[in-house]
Amino acid sequence: MDLTVFLVMLVSAATQAGWNVILKIRLDPFGALVLVGICGGVAALPFALWFGLPGLDVLPWIGLSVCCHLSYYAFIIGAYSRADLGMAYPVARGSALLMTAGISIFIMGEAISPVGMVGILLLASSILIVGRHAFDRHALGQRLEGRALLLALGSGVAATAFTIVDGTAARVTEQANLYTTWLFVADAVVITILLLSWKGRRAVAPLLTFLPWGLLGGAMLFVSYWLSVWAMTQAPIGLVTAVRESSVLFGAILSVTLLREPLRADRVIAALLVVGGLALIKLF
Repeated sequence: MDLTVFLVMLVSAATQAGWNVILKIRLDPFGALVLVGICGGVAALPFALWFGLPGLDVLPWIGLSVCCHLSYYAFIIGAYSRADLGMAYPVARGSALLMTAGISIFIMGEAISPVGMVGILLLASSILIVGRHAFDRHALGQRLEGRALLLALGSGVAATAFTIVDGTAARVTEQANLYTTWLFVADAVVITILLLSWKGRRAVAPLLTFLPWGLLGGAMLFVSYWLSVWAMTQAPIGLVTAVRESSVLFGAILSVTLLREPLRADRVIAALLVVGGLALIKLF
């Protein structure tokens, strides 16, 4: 992988973990994710207007992707409401990494060297190791963790879907910047309409209280994904996704330092695997 693309994806990974951590601060998961999603559209709007209106060739891709994104949000809200960030996040992103890499290699026919494939497997292993305590039969609240696991896996399927859709759309339309910015605006509009239709205006006031956090999280979400979609026009989708999923390392660090979640041995092992996987992918 080209050094520039590699470094861009590390920035994307860090900001990806950052906005997920914001979901666990103060607001309930539903409110936080809605606020971040809407603010992501606010952050994208000036850039979208700068790039101009999307053409008819871009609109169907945006519509399909919005459906996938909404599915992802629904699943991840449920997972975060039932388990800590350190469990739900790795399972969701790890399953997405494996599925996306498999589709990229075996269906889309993208060329990834054996070294690159080993790097992907190391990253996937690190993510699964971090999330393995979800399977602990002796853990307190196992039933709750099991439900969170299923929801996290559902979000992984949705994440795989929108990754493939967005990477393909950026390549086919050859307008990655315009596509991504208007996608975020469309996401925000749809989320706002659904929120007002479901809960009415009374749901807006609590969100405004945490607007600064929302704007920060929304900007991080937008930047992270914008960089990712651009990178998918420069490198195989499977490799791009793998490097972006190194966000599990940043997520683990933030969950321990900011959210005061416990530091377990499996997280340390996973961090070493992430570093190894990234090193191998860089050699691709």
